[in-house]
Amino acid sequence: MTKRQQNALITKQKLLDTAQDLIKTNGLSSLSVEEITKKADVAKGTFYTYFKHKEDIIAQICRGYFKQIELEITKTKNKNIVEKLTVFFVKFMDAVEIYGINICREWIKSALDPKTALDNNGISKWQYDFNMLENILKTAIKNKELKKNTPIELLVHLIISQLYGMMTVWCMSDSVFEPKNWTKKFCNIQLKAILANLSN
Repeated sequence: MTKRQQNALITKQKLLDTAQDLIKTNGLSSLSVEEITKKADVAKGTFYTYFKHKEDIIAQICRGYFKQIELEITKTKNKNIVEKLTVFFVKFMDAVEIYGINICREWIKSALDPKTALDNNGISKWQYDFNMLENILKTAIKNKELKKNTPIELLVHLIISQLYGMMTVWCMSDSVFEPKNWTKKFCNIQLKAILANLSN
């Protein structure tokens, strides 16, 4: 990597970190590109080198953490399917709580319109999560943890509904609902029961 490429990555990360701090405090609606660049101490035009508009920054902020979750799941080879999905759920809710309710609300808004929530490969956040869960379940079938006739698509939809539902309720309750607490309950009770009927 050249010095110029390294500097570009540093500048982009600086913009992401600055925007994240500002959104956590004030939300996205009142935030301007000028405010982000001023606090990051970069020229306003620099912002548009990396992002089309301020809403793009939400997807970018969250994407890095979810990539880390994906890497962590690949390292859980010695865990059974319930344990792997529990890691996925808990890490997902960690991200929700780490980024805070303002970022979570903005992320939900942007994710509701799949056309505005695409990554560099043209994949929406929903599709990204769907693919990750699908791969986890396919690996479990390959490892003979789940039956060959496991309805993967149905199971992924059920899991995503629970996951996104908990995140949305957290936002709707103004963070009174504790997603990590309920995630663990869901994994220990409901997820175990669902997968017990599908296990070999």
